[in-house]
Amino acid sequence: MKTLSLGYSPCPNDTFIFYAVMHGKVDTKNLNFKELLLDVETLNQKALQAELDLTKISYHAFGHLHKKYCLLRTGSALGKGCGPLVIAKNEYSMEDLRGKKIAIPGKLTTAHLLLQLYDSTFSSSGEKPNLLVMPFHKIIEAVAQGEVDAGLIIHEGRFTYPSYGLKPVMDLGEWWEKQTGLPIPLGGIIAKRSLGEGLNKKANKTIRKSIEYALSNRNEPMDYIKTHSQELSEDVINQHINLYVNAYSVDVGEEGEKAVNELLSRAESAGFIPKLKQPIFI
Repeated sequence: MKTLSLGYSPCPNDTFIFYAVMHGKVDTKNLNFKELLLDVETLNQKALQAELDLTKISYHAFGHLHKKYCLLRTGSALGKGCGPLVIAKNEYSMEDLRGKKIAIPGKLTTAHLLLQLYDSTFSSSGEKPNLLVMPFHKIIEAVAQGEVDAGLIIHEGRFTYPSYGLKPVMDLGEWWEKQTGLPIPLGGIIAKRSLGEGLNKKANKTIRKSIEYALSNRNEPMDYIKTHSQELSEDVINQHINLYVNAYSVDVGEEGEKAVNELLSRAESAGFIPKLKQPIFI
């Protein structure tokens, strides 16, 4: 029995994906997974230190990780109509927000990368940074309380921000789709290259089975999901899963690969990630 450390977020799409593999619902082929549930930016940072064998990460973060990790073909958060949103309490345009304080969910998130690809003047570094990093689940309240002028929101924030009286400024996923004609690649699962191709392909197959089980037994994982998303209603949980778990999650496919490569290519050209030198998917 081979034990692998596995990191994923407590968000409904991830707990839905990993429910079956963590509860003995699928044959793991003598693989044992030791899970660690943390928000995605914390997982990004842990991956930078190569602390986990397998982990969910932002595709932006992978641009800094490709030498030690490869991407699995299964488990991605990738699609259309699911990108990060810029929201605010007041009526703003994106140009109005230049120089104002914007909360972001992490420097290595794909949301941050998309914001910078849209307009490089938005920066979290330099003498006068206008981007403030905070946990994703605190951003909406910070905007509502006037602690920041705007927020870059991800995950279930897409469904909950209107209840705080906040307004959309820009949908960065929509911008990406118009620019490229491709789905937006948000996050994926990576595995250490040092584990070997055979083991990584076995892990990929096992996680794919876990996703297929959950899709075929949609109500069964709900108690596990609610354990880690206690503040979310069942309606929001279902909206979240329906948006972020799709055919690309089962297998990234040719179009998904093209989208990931396009994102990383643009990030590389803009100097936001190092040059990619090897195949990125197993």
